[in-house]
Amino acid sequence: MKLIFLDIDGTLTEPGSNTPPASAVEAIRGAQAKGNLVFLCTGRNRGMASPLMKYGLDGMIGAGGGIILYRGEKIYDCPMTEEQRVRVLTSLEKNGVYRTVECEMDSYTDESFKEFIAQSAKDGNSELLRWRNQIEESLNIRPMAEYREEPVYKVVVMSPVEKQLREAEKEWKEDFQLILQEPDKYGIYNGEVVNRSFDKGKAILRLCEHLGVDIADTYGFGDSMNDREMIEVVGTSVCMENGAEDLKKLSDMICPKVSENGIKKSFTKLGLM
Repeated sequence: MKLIFLDIDGTLTEPGSNTPPASAVEAIRGAQAKGNLVFLCTGRNRGMASPLMKYGLDGMIGAGGGIILYRGEKIYDCPMTEEQRVRVLTSLEKNGVYRTVECEMDSYTDESFKEFIAQSAKDGNSELLRWRNQIEESLNIRPMAEYREEPVYKVVVMSPVEKQLREAEKEWKEDFQLILQEPDKYGIYNGEVVNRSFDKGKAILRLCEHLGVDIADTYGFGDSMNDREMIEVVGTSVCMENGAEDLKKLSDMICPKVSENGIKKSFTKLGLM
């Protein structure tokens, strides 16, 4: 039995989408028919990832490793403590960083971020506004005013200035790591504040121990640097063709884009289906 781990955005689906191509669904079912287990391995929380579960996956590593589910059973659960939650959110707000708070089922974003994007649209970045509206609608991200202090697993951060992120980081870097992407074409830095107690790689090891599976019998598919720990720990690592160049250097093989039937092609090549 092999364990297969699939990132969502940019790997199993187009970014922000909840619909994998038919070829990817066929690959998942073909792998399961051969006796393998297929899991989501995503930075999304349980609520944002749950629409993908209707395609028959065996479980989920969610919130970047903070939640592990296997056939409906929660085998790991690690939200922030109350003290950590207050410290992280307060420091980010104080430094002017836009926050999207991810709880187990729901997510909430600063209204000021939408205002910033709207202003950017006036300056010619209308594509950014369309992209953000699509993301919030498809992933059901709600206004921060509706947040009622539920336990938090992860905070997605965005800022037009890196220094603001680094100043906030000083207040919680012993407990959390800031996984920061290069600024996008609009000059916006984005990243994630993730608990050092977990990551995708640690979650895979926890799941392997729970199921009694050797790490050599694991396969991981990803596209961005927040997949790094997964790529480094699995027995066979696969980066999407559209993925980050640094991740490609760490991976055992390159997979065609999901829109080009890449998941099915790679499953076939690896003998997983």
